[in-house]
Amino acid sequence: MKTRGSPRNSPIVGIVIGSTSDWETMKAAAKVLESFGLPYEAKAMSAHRTPKAVAAWAGGAAKNGIKAIIAAAGGAAHLAGVVAAHTTLPVLGVPMPSKHLKGLDSLLSTVQMPKGIPVATFAIGEAGAANAALFAVAMLALSDSKLQKKLSAFRKKQTEAVLKAAPLKL
Repeated sequence: MKTRGSPRNSPIVGIVIGSTSDWETMKAAAKVLESFGLPYEAKAMSAHRTPKAVAAWAGGAAKNGIKAIIAAAGGAAHLAGVVAAHTTLPVLGVPMPSKHLKGLDSLLSTVQMPKGIPVATFAIGEAGAANAALFAVAMLALSDSKLQKKLSAFRKKQTEAVLKAAPLKL
């Protein structure tokens, strides 16, 4: 487990990945959380190989101060769904690129949840990882005015960067 992002001791966002090979992509989520000063913990657990550990961690996440969970997996990507089955916290699913189907299998496995066990699913790969973290920031900002100001400043900076680059010299 890694805990980072802020001098605060307790993580408020959980990042769980199905394999350590997913971390290279999911660093994008960690980087976003760190940029907003949000403490997080990161774990590698498999819905298929360590189902009891996943259930125990997800089931205890709220009690441990976690407010949102970002779950990423590839292939038969059941991790986000298994996590969602064991917690009422918001679960943000990030499908990982896969060897044979380029992540389409991961996307369909993550997005096709049965009614009553929601997983908010994001894009495949790094963009999805970053956006899942930004979505977690937005949810947490609903009850944190300082975080809301940081998020507004982030959005304004993005807008300014696009407008600055807008005049193209062809």
